[in-house]
Amino acid sequence: QVQLAESGGGSVQSGGSLRLTCEISSITSRNYCLGWYREAPGKKREGVVGIDNTDRISTSDSVKGRFTVSQDKAKKMLFLQMDDLRPEDTAIYYCAALFGVRGGCLYHAGAYKYWGQGTPVTVSS
Repeated sequence: QVQLAESGGGSVQSGGSLRLTCEISSITSRNYCLGWYREAPGKKREGVVGIDNTDRISTSDSVKGRFTVSQDKAKKMLFLQMDDLRPEDTAIYYCAALFGVRGGCLYHAGAYKYWGQGTPVTVSS
């Protein structure tokens, strides 16, 4: 069973930065997608950014230019650098994994099979 664990969430003021980390227990395919998703109170889970095994990246327009995804393949870790945070970025952030595919990776949340428990991010104005 693949397990994912997020860390790095917290509370910051508007304009601040946070770096989220996701540790992945195992990568079971040469081709894979990894994604960061978020769920704000009362809203559906939405894709933030996706990255595949070739480092192809897809970014939501809402965070483009502010959030940066990266991965350390050797350590099986996924990162999300979040800069210029805004109150509307407040949400629970989840990392997710899908094996056997590659590409844009910013799929509907239902496409991803493995999820972490989430880490909360709160941005105050």
